[in-house]
Amino acid sequence: MEIRTVGVVGCGLMGSGIAQVCAEAGFKVVVREVSEELLRKGLGRIESFLKKGVEKGKLTPERAQEVRGRLEGTTALERMAGCDLVMEAVVESLEAKRDVYQALDKVCPPATLFASNTSSLSITEMAAASGRADRFVGLHFFNPVPLMKLVEVVRSPLTSAPTFEAAFAFAQRLGKTPIRATDRTGFIVNRLLVPYLLDAVRALEEGVGSTADIDEGMRLGCGHPMGPLTLLDFVGLDTTYYIADIMFDEFREKRFAPPPLLKRMVQAGMLGKKSGRGFYDYSQEPPRPVAGLV
Repeated sequence: MEIRTVGVVGCGLMGSGIAQVCAEAGFKVVVREVSEELLRKGLGRIESFLKKGVEKGKLTPERAQEVRGRLEGTTALERMAGCDLVMEAVVESLEAKRDVYQALDKVCPPATLFASNTSSLSITEMAAASGRADRFVGLHFFNPVPLMKLVEVVRSPLTSAPTFEAAFAFAQRLGKTPIRATDRTGFIVNRLLVPYLLDAVRALEEGVGSTADIDEGMRLGCGHPMGPLTLLDFVGLDTTYYIADIMFDEFREKRFAPPPLLKRMVQAGMLGKKSGRGFYDYSQEPPRPVAGLV
């Protein structure tokens, strides 16, 4: 299972990062988006990252140009036909992902491996709909992809041993540190992280401490690089809410249930850093805790 050319379906925040690290690792990369506008935006994100690398002396101009030369953008899913591995990084919707794999199965040769970057959905369900369940695996990257070293390699009961080992070796070739996970909702990281984040919201709801004190307590008391409420703002409150909903549906345990405050904030459009307001107000420098949440 030699992988030389990689396809990435989706050029959003995660897809563009995955495409970039693949190109940096020496792979030819074809990245697909549904429109020229979204494709330009995604490729522009890669270009910005490369430019900053050159400005900071982390990349030479020649190296940056070399990476650009390995990237091809397209709006045609048919361009995935020449790829040895196709990774999907579209919206976190099982229906949308199923549609992608069913379309890919029609254009890709039987030897092509399929992988999903899902953080919470069932690899088994997607694999069953893909037409090649034995050649399907989870490759869960973390944001920001160029900087985060971890990749969860997720095996479903349908994944063949050669497929899983090929995916694990591929992650290593990207310079990442892969870990092995089975197909349980949330895998390893979110299974442990999401209840912690939800408990931080509950602590705020229940008056255990203020936003700043909860964050400082975990940052300084446990040596975390940022507090849980800051991390929620960084990840996106809507993203965490959606993942928690999936996990609660799977396990039916209170620790996975989204707290009312999190739900209200998502309904109000307070999604964190990307919307300008979450637990903190990012219109100010430095960001300040938002008053009146509870």
